[in-house]
Amino acid sequence: MHYGKIARIALAVTYKPGVVVAPTLRTVVRRLPLGLAVLAGHEALDRPVRWVAVSELEDPTPFLEGGELVLTTGMRLDADGAAPYVDRLVARGVTGLGFGVGLGHEEIPAELVTAASRAGLPLVEVPRQTPFVAIGKAVSDLLAAEQYEEITRAFAAQNRLTRAALRPEGPRAVVERLARELGGWAVLLDEAGGERHAAGRGAAAVAAVIPELGRLRGRPREGGTPSSLAFSTPGAHVVVQPLGARRIRGFFAVGLGKPFSPVEHTVVNAAGSLLTLLLEHGREHQEAERGVRSAVLRLLLAGETRAGRETLELLGGGLADGPLTVLACGGDPEAVLEAAAEEFAADADGRVVVIVPAERAETAAAALRGHGPVGVGTPVDDRQLGTGLDQADRALAAARRGGEPVMRFADLAGQGLLSLLDAGAAAAFSAALLAPLREYGSRADLLESLRAYLACNGHWDAAAQRLGVHRHTLRYRMRRVAEILGRDLDDPAARAELWVALNV
Repeated sequence: MHYGKIARIALAVTYKPGVVVAPTLRTVVRRLPLGLAVLAGHEALDRPVRWVAVSELEDPTPFLEGGELVLTTGMRLDADGAAPYVDRLVARGVTGLGFGVGLGHEEIPAELVTAASRAGLPLVEVPRQTPFVAIGKAVSDLLAAEQYEEITRAFAAQNRLTRAALRPEGPRAVVERLARELGGWAVLLDEAGGERHAAGRGAAAVAAVIPELGRLRGRPREGGTPSSLAFSTPGAHVVVQPLGARRIRGFFAVGLGKPFSPVEHTVVNAAGSLLTLLLEHGREHQEAERGVRSAVLRLLLAGETRAGRETLELLGGGLADGPLTVLACGGDPEAVLEAAAEEFAADADGRVVVIVPAERAETAAAALRGHGPVGVGTPVDDRQLGTGLDQADRALAAARRGGEPVMRFADLAGQGLLSLLDAGAAAAFSAALLAPLREYGSRADLLESLRAYLACNGHWDAAAQRLGVHRHTLRYRMRRVAEILGRDLDDPAARAELWVALNV
């Protein structure tokens, strides 16, 4: 994994502040050397100051958004207008009222103090020597400081998430780190919605997430990036993001007991980028390893046992000493490979080949049977793996024909005599006898036709019916087999040899 790439992706997540965490009015009054004094509304000083607005209008509310500290000298304010003025500000949701004395009024009118106290609106006295612009600059500086602190916290959290991603258990570590950073729960889901990793209290609430995944699968991707989804449950606010660069490969969800802040949204986005990178890299690594394992399988089947074992050791695995059993597995290769993760397994030619110590063959077959039919060979040594695979393939074919979850080569009908033959000698005999047929272009139908003909004891109609061809077609094929092999198929001895060769 290119670790520098992970760090750059995490740190490149754009910070989108949205609603900036603003300083409180208490902070503005107490921490700034502006000589401000609170005359009313002390209990509401922890309201945030999102901006400063200066107005001498009798009704400035059409020009306000809420959350402002309104500054005025009361030039147009008289005793009768104090209460309606305060009521309008409160209805608009302003944070507080700053009244400048020494110009229009030497002190704040008592009617205004009374109205503000009754309405719970903080009323702040601004001395003559403090210009309104100084208050505006001070609040602006505090807002910038809060935003900088938010960005700093977001990038610090991203760095911790990046370090988590570099750990061997990358996705799990990122999910656990995210839950700790936010003080909530986080869960990683596979593409079908199955839980892979969960962390934090309340992760059981993930059940509410599953019905929402269908909505995400159907959403368009903006600029190649999957869209996210946010919703609320009785116990949590939840954000769900799909994961995957080219297609959805999974989901992750995060839940908090409160609405997400801008910093928390940024941290969630960073975690999503890291998880996507880890999933994509993991898939590329798996595909590369699958290719190596398929190559190792070819080495083992070709008799290059030493080279195959050495390559497996480089992958961190290996084959056990002693008798081995080969299993041929149908079904979805992805599912079979995952189920056989503890064994040597490689996909080749439409099935997965699993090689296990002979004493674990039954356990492995039981673990794999739920993912498709399984054929089990007889124990062989590492120089006879080709024979073991041929047996497993024949058992797999029988399992498919009979609808059986597991078929063992030793249980196939007619194997009693064959089991007495030396496996290596029988395999060599079979390979030599049938080589001309196997080398005859791509006409694999000759082998299957010969097998059906012998199984039906030379009865043309029965064999043709089993193959689903006309008996004249079968007669033609058997003439070609006789010519290619140089054998008389009417000779009982030739038939016996061919039957043995086809079944070892």
